Parts: sequence; C-alpha cells; structure tokens
Amino acid sequence: MPDMDKALATQLANIETRTGKPIDELKTLVRNSGLTKHGEMVALLKTTLGMGHGDANLVVHLARNADEAAADGPSAPEEVLDGLYTGPKAALRPIHDKLLAGIRKFGNFEEAPKKTYVSYRRKKQFAMIGPATKTQVEVGLNMKGVAATDRLIELPPGQMCNYKIRLGDVKEVDAELMAWIKKAYESSE
Repeated sequence: MPDMDKALATQLANIETRTGKPIDELKTLVRNSGLTKHGEMVALLKTTLGMGHGDANLVVHLARNADEAAADGPSAPEEVLDGLYTGPKAALRPIHDKLLAGIRKFGNFEEAPKKTYVSYRRKKQFAMIGPATKTQVEVGLNMKGVAATDRLIELPPGQMCNYKIRLGDVKEVDAELMAWIKKAYESSE
C-alpha cells in the first residue's frame, strides 16, 4: 500500500530528525541493550532519547522483527489469527471473525499483525482486536466525540486507543458495536 509505505517512511525520517540518530543506530541500541521485554525496550528509548511512545514502539518492532520478518516473509491474515486463537483461546476466534467480516464491509484498510493482537488502520490505526484473556476478546478503538458507556470504556490519554470494549460472546458483536467501529474507521482517513 503506497500510502502506508509513504507514511512509514515519513515517520522514520521524523524519528531520525528528532533523535539525531539513524534508524539502524537506534535498532542497534535496542538490540544491544540486554533487555528482553518489548515494554522495557520502549521505556529505554523514551527515557534515554525522549522519544514518544509510538516512535519508540516502532523502532523496537523494527529491531526485534527485522531478522524474523526477512526469514519468514509476511504472514497471511488467516495464519496470524490462527496463531492468536489457539488452545483455550480458540473458542474466541468466531468473535474476531465476525468483527472482521463487519469491518470489511466499510471499505479498504490494512491489517497489521502484532504479537498479541491485530491492528487495523487506514491512514492511522482505527482498531486493535485480539484475545485479552482466555474468555474475552478486546477491541480497542480510536475515535473522538463519543460518550463512554458501561460497555464502551474510555481510556486515559496516552494509551494506544481511546476506548476499549471486552467481548465474551459472538452475540455481543451487534449494531451498536459495529457503529462505534465504523465511526473509528471513518475518522482514520
């Protein structure tokens, strides 16, 4: 997707400008840090270089996944979901499938698999979906101007999403939820 490639190139150039370091040097810093947890690596970049969360997260992903991605190539979306919904979480897969079927009706978007969820985005991320526990799928949404409810939980500023919803049954994928997802989708252009 040319727009996403262009956006990524712009973000990487901005990271280099803000830090004064080339991306390869930042990746080497992460790899040589001795840290093993993703969050610790992100925190390292944020504290030592003053990077924002999104920039630090991207650099850590690049550092950790470059060799793996080159060896394996991109995973098909179905393979990614198969990996997320295994063992006791396998029963949650129909919830994700129904959400994704509804999202596909909205139009084009990119699926960006992560370790524990899948990010869905256009020019920017509008949703994150993945198993939160053995019994619940979490949907994170980025949108503004929507009143929180008992079901639609507003998250504090600085999180990866503005809102989250937890689902334990495919029946919870209803018109209200899909309307929120559509609002997030439309605001991500």
